[in-house]
Amino acid sequence: MRKLLWDTRTVFLRELMPTVRTPSGLLFTMGQPLLFLILFGSLLTGSPGGAAASPWQWFVPGILIMMCLTGPMMSGYTLLTELLSGSFERVLVSPISRPALLFGRTLKEFLLLLVQALLIIAVAVPLGFELFPLGVLAGLALLVVFGSGLIALSYVLAIASRPSGQLFYGVTQMVMFPVLLLSGVLLPVESGPDWLRVVASLNPVSHLVDAERLLFAGRFAEPAVLYGSLTAFGFAAVGLTVGVRAMRKGL
Repeated sequence: MRKLLWDTRTVFLRELMPTVRTPSGLLFTMGQPLLFLILFGSLLTGSPGGAAASPWQWFVPGILIMMCLTGPMMSGYTLLTELLSGSFERVLVSPISRPALLFGRTLKEFLLLLVQALLIIAVAVPLGFELFPLGVLAGLALLVVFGSGLIALSYVLAIASRPSGQLFYGVTQMVMFPVLLLSGVLLPVESGPDWLRVVASLNPVSHLVDAERLLFAGRFAEPAVLYGSLTAFGFAAVGLTVGVRAMRKGL
């Protein structure tokens, strides 16, 4: 266990240092969420979340979920480029633990996700977003749990995409946008036709979106929070289990 923790720390620092040296890349990846937040969010009239809620309480959690989908889902791209270039082989010949290769990279990715989420919240507060500290902490924790599973699954997809890498690009593009649009992160699915609401209810991410909106509004004792939590922990359990197995056998 001690070796695993030490190796995880080593991989985490190795992956984090390029971002620390060039923090502009972190801000660049936030360009789209910020544009959605400031431009699209400002067009919201009324309250999609109900008459008692601010439209920002409804919209900001959706933006965070969008970041959690697009960033972690594409996190396997860095591993894929290393696999295709052969540079990752230098890591594999070292005595470092294979699970640590997954845990260290995952830790780095959801740390960046957490920093980005905090920046988005900081920008949203002056726009009218009401801060419920405990709800925000619980929502961010749930976001990290879900993101860690998604990151691990992205790495598994990168490993399975060798040697061409086409599988990674095809699957991420085919999955990301339908899941994103059917989760109701930008527009309320409830206002759509019956068939759209039925399809959206089959999307597990929609349960996470509902839970995040309730948590960010300071509402904990709701069934949707439980369903969203089960979704997040389910993704994390499956992703990390499959990811560790892929790191041990697939490289």
